[in-house]
Amino acid sequence: MIRTHERRLAVLALALAGGWLAWAGGWPRPAASWPRPEVSAQTPSNAGRASTLRGEAFEFAYNLDYPETRARLEAALAAAPDDPATVRAMASAAWLEILFRRGSVLAEDYIGQLRSDTIELPPPPKDLAEEFMRDAQRAVALARARLETSPRDPGALYDLGAAEGLVASYTATVEGRIFPAFRAARRAYTTHERLLRIAPSRHDAGLIVGMYRYVVASLSMPVRWLAYLAGFGGNRDRALAYLHQASRFESDAQADARFALVLVYNREGRYDDALAELAWLRERFPRNRLLWLETAATAMRAGRHALALRFADEGWERTSRDGRPKIPGEASRWHYRRAQARISVGRDAEAPRLLDLAEQAAVRGWMRGRVLIERGRLAERRGAAAEARRLYEQARRLCERDNDQAGEIESQRMIDALRKK
Repeated sequence: MIRTHERRLAVLALALAGGWLAWAGGWPRPAASWPRPEVSAQTPSNAGRASTLRGEAFEFAYNLDYPETRARLEAALAAAPDDPATVRAMASAAWLEILFRRGSVLAEDYIGQLRSDTIELPPPPKDLAEEFMRDAQRAVALARARLETSPRDPGALYDLGAAEGLVASYTATVEGRIFPAFRAARRAYTTHERLLRIAPSRHDAGLIVGMYRYVVASLSMPVRWLAYLAGFGGNRDRALAYLHQASRFESDAQADARFALVLVYNREGRYDDALAELAWLRERFPRNRLLWLETAATAMRAGRHALALRFADEGWERTSRDGRPKIPGEASRWHYRRAQARISVGRDAEAPRLLDLAEQAAVRGWMRGRVLIERGRLAERRGAAAEARRLYEQARRLCERDNDQAGEIESQRMIDALRKK
């Protein structure tokens, strides 16, 4: 089987639309975990309170305020311990903390060809893995129990599909087990497609259906046919239509759908559309500093270098004042983007210091490779062609080793361009 990095398949994580692009900036653990309440009878008033607390938790999470997020979720669980949505949110918290510790949280980590992979990943922290499995399995069981008494209940169908989608995402992105992930994904997809047939106005279900259709449409043809045989649909245009509807439908999934579209539009080269989604997200969640970094990266891909410089600098100022936890290597990404934007607008003299800072703070080989590409550009401008080629060659090897397809392609493009001169 083809072996590649988790980012090539981790787009599957977005199929759940757990909101990890927004949440994964860090999830600090409380000093002492609240005790789990005993299961008690759930009243309508308790369910309503749990829903309100869960909504507040999501708002805090999207703004990277994680201690408040976990406190709200624990309170929601205490109010309604048998609510599938709340139990699922607790499982999401454990999953997202694992992603945070790995540091793969931005669109650039997931842009590339999607392939059928065997993925080797480091084991997750035991306590987080156990927490996830306990809550995810319970969320699935609770939703199934409700469907046994009311098989066409839209809320129960949504809860079951979302819980199965979460299991699929975890299985692929944390455990690296792709075929078991697709089995859970198929159950999520089938359940939410059924929901859309029963209740066509539930556009929030279109998030999972749309993302899985998009993933399938992006696979190589042999793997795509296997997905069709397994019960998935494809069709890129229909997938994007589902996602767009979900992103405009007021629900708990609306922001998740917007984040999903940021990734999809970047992959599709629809950068202006991605920037429009990011503008909505920045206005809605102004404390999420990673949205400024995402905007700078998207603007660079769009060739809007002055805009990229503006958001990279504004975002770094916000980050410098932000005492909350950072993703691993976050400073390196900021310095890299600030240097790249400066080189692109001709402010070369300011770039070397920022590239030094980016390299010093890098925790991944692919980021060091990206830094070397920018050093190569500077060397070319000085007329040092041999030095530039050496830097590009080093960058290509680093990016290849760390399965950074975009960096590998760019460094090879620069090497080829030098050869033609």
